[in-house]
Amino acid sequence: MEQRLNYYDIAPEALKIMLEMEKYLQSTSLDKKLRELVKIRASQINGCAFCLNMHTVDARKIGETEQRLYCVSVWEDSDFYTDEEKAALELTEYVTRVSTKRVPDALYNHVRQYFGEKEYVDLIFMINQINSWNRLSISMGNFATSEK
Repeated sequence: MEQRLNYYDIAPEALKIMLEMEKYLQSTSLDKKLRELVKIRASQINGCAFCLNMHTVDARKIGETEQRLYCVSVWEDSDFYTDEEKAALELTEYVTRVSTKRVPDALYNHVRQYFGEKEYVDLIFMINQINSWNRLSISMGNFATSEK
């Protein structure tokens, strides 16, 4: 697949807004490794090779383990994610598949056991942001490239 359009050059104002949201999300109290796990899981669900590649590289740079990266798609059956991480990953799956899954009250209440109001809102914004990046990347023809 080849990149279809250079959307960075075509719509710099829109990209600026997306990048401002990234700055905001980086300033939140959400754990850095958790952020990357959420981005990886959403990107797996959406089939975004570009974002999956980027966020697994980023996760390794901040000390995430290979084991946890390899198994994030089967987090439910793994004992090396915390209960907080599992709650965030489950929420990621529901928000990413919101047209068919919604976010049931039981899941909301479970996630809120680990995340306060502000953290929950930040988590939802983060999940929405990676879903936006995934859709942008896929529709514009971005693809994963090897590290050199």
